[in-house]
Amino acid sequence: MLSKYSLRLPKVVYGGESPTDELAVALRREGARSVVVFTDAALHRLGLVSPVLEAIESAGATCQIVDDIPAEPTYSQVQSVVDQVRGVSTDAIVAVGGGSVMDAAKLAGVCATDAYTVHDLLADPSRAAKQLTTFMVPTTAGTGAEATPNAIVAVPEDELKVGIVNDAMIADYVVLDARMIKNLPRPIAASTGIDALCHAIECYTSAKANPFSDVFALEAFDLIVNNIEAACDDPEAMDAKRAMQVASFYAGIAITASGTTAVHALSYPLGGKYHVAHGVSNAILLSPVMHFNEPAIRERLAAAYDRAIHGDAATVEEKSAAVIERMDRIVSHLDIPKKLDELGVAGVDVDQLAAAGMTVQRLLVNNRREVTLEDARAIYAQVL
Repeated sequence: MLSKYSLRLPKVVYGGESPTDELAVALRREGARSVVVFTDAALHRLGLVSPVLEAIESAGATCQIVDDIPAEPTYSQVQSVVDQVRGVSTDAIVAVGGGSVMDAAKLAGVCATDAYTVHDLLADPSRAAKQLTTFMVPTTAGTGAEATPNAIVAVPEDELKVGIVNDAMIADYVVLDARMIKNLPRPIAASTGIDALCHAIECYTSAKANPFSDVFALEAFDLIVNNIEAACDDPEAMDAKRAMQVASFYAGIAITASGTTAVHALSYPLGGKYHVAHGVSNAILLSPVMHFNEPAIRERLAAAYDRAIHGDAATVEEKSAAVIERMDRIVSHLDIPKKLDELGVAGVDVDQLAAAGMTVQRLLVNNRREVTLEDARAIYAQVL
């Protein structure tokens, strides 16, 4: 347990019934007269951005829409988006989308200046300073990007994804509106939901876990384990979807207070080199990494069992094993691949993957069991 720890949160979080309606109030409170909306073209076509645009109009502000943000973008692609905002008279950015959209908006919120670029922040994230008020309206229940000070970008020349982390990127306002995820396609709901599950269990078992992170990580784990299948399977299961949206946010808070571990560290090369979706790469690695870590996190997994899983396991060992088995069953139920060959990924170079994974020391240092280069090779070999 850390001797010192802290908690960083968005300024205001809206939830419950139709919380998007509060956007107009918040925009007026901030004196926003010119707003840029970050989203993607599909969400725009589906009309999910409409309630946000109505709120902006109600607040008496003008609006510019940026909807060409690619999924899991490179740093140069994010820079191109940022350049659309830089130089425009803007008071606030409203992000309506998943993790990629929100991360791009967070970077735009600190890069609306000529002092540095997104690429510069890869080398020195401490340079980031908030320039614009940011509002996050997540349309998935999984990434937790609405709560974190992190922005993930791909670095093609290194075949890796990299996290830019600075408190200046914590959102000012968050809107958790379950209507935004009601008709989310099952594969996306599943992969992003598993991402949140990984956030929760990794933060709870992290070497940096503390009383602040434990509160949010355990509650998130409980909510996800007991709601993710219904939320993904049934478009009308709104209570389960609301639970997942809150759980995703809580798991994001846990990241700010603690941090993810080897699942996320080893998943970044899968995304950077083989372009495996982030949630899917986490799902593939979840069971192998948890089995590897189990001797070092057994007591914590048993506590998670007592909180969230209602079964007949009696001993610490049985409870620990049951938690890993339950997570594995969830991945299977949601039809997420467990092997890279199921995704059509061939010719995998385990040595290259392991070497790349070992560079993500920002997260590997959080792992309670040390991961060596040989350990990384062995874990990747299990998912071929």
